[in-house]
Amino acid sequence: MTSSLKNLANSPIVSSMKVRVEPIDAPCGARITGVNLGTALDADTYSAVHRAWLDYQVLVFPDTKMTEEDQIRFTKYWGDMPLRKRYAGRREESRRSHESIMLISNIRENGEAIGSLPDGDMMFHSDGQYDEHPYRYTMLYALEVPSVGGNTLFANLYKAFQTLPAELKGLLSNVKAQHGYYAGRHVTLEILQALGIERVADNWTHPVFTAHEETRRPVLYVSRLLTRGLCGLPEDEGNEILDRLLDHAENADLVYEHVWSPGDFVIWDNRCLNHARTDFSGGERRLLRRTTVQGVRPQAAFAKAA
Repeated sequence: MTSSLKNLANSPIVSSMKVRVEPIDAPCGARITGVNLGTALDADTYSAVHRAWLDYQVLVFPDTKMTEEDQIRFTKYWGDMPLRKRYAGRREESRRSHESIMLISNIRENGEAIGSLPDGDMMFHSDGQYDEHPYRYTMLYALEVPSVGGNTLFANLYKAFQTLPAELKGLLSNVKAQHGYYAGRHVTLEILQALGIERVADNWTHPVFTAHEETRRPVLYVSRLLTRGLCGLPEDEGNEILDRLLDHAENADLVYEHVWSPGDFVIWDNRCLNHARTDFSGGERRLLRRTTVQGVRPQAAFAKAA
């Protein structure tokens, strides 16, 4: 690690070139200023943003001006942009320049939302957790936001593992969880209908405790929206333990709540965070533009006993 990156990791507020990293008073998160998102990133700026991302998990670039082309260019610095496999009636197609973009919006034309995930709150989840290769990063740019609500909650899954009782760490060290597309065991038909989601067959199993791909730190990798159950345990016992894990991971002491302003560009690390959405009035407009970066299959934090 270079000297400048060591300083960035150890100082509470750091200026590296023009980049300023200011930690948020929360279990995760930092505000980033001094980065021109309308141009290509130089090597030093890329390194500073990458270091801050590893250190703080969710980064907020406030008061930005970002076109679709800017967001696509920035996203591609961090890996491949996956094509979306599911479209809500393909209603976004004429409103975006790239197939990987998702519009998250409750704005309606002729009675139909112009984007996906239009209304209400949303349970905690990690994007793509139901796939073999979940997303590495998610990025959201705020175009229109309601006056109250529609906030995004970020739960720190590093800290969720760290603070988990030792008995559960031992019991679950070699256990996997099954995940499905909007198939968490607390997801009801009414919730699916409110989100305009149809449950599909996609599902995958991943270790309950995964190792972050870069930091190798252990992560509690379950979520209320997507985790069906724990593998290899009696159903009743597994469900009881899963509920304990979910409640623990959503403890307010582990959560940063981001209150959106137009122009916010927020990027986060799906490998060590769950996120959720608070409720907001359907009478106010909300429009955010999402891009993602493809990840790799999560690996177990602990080697299976021989």
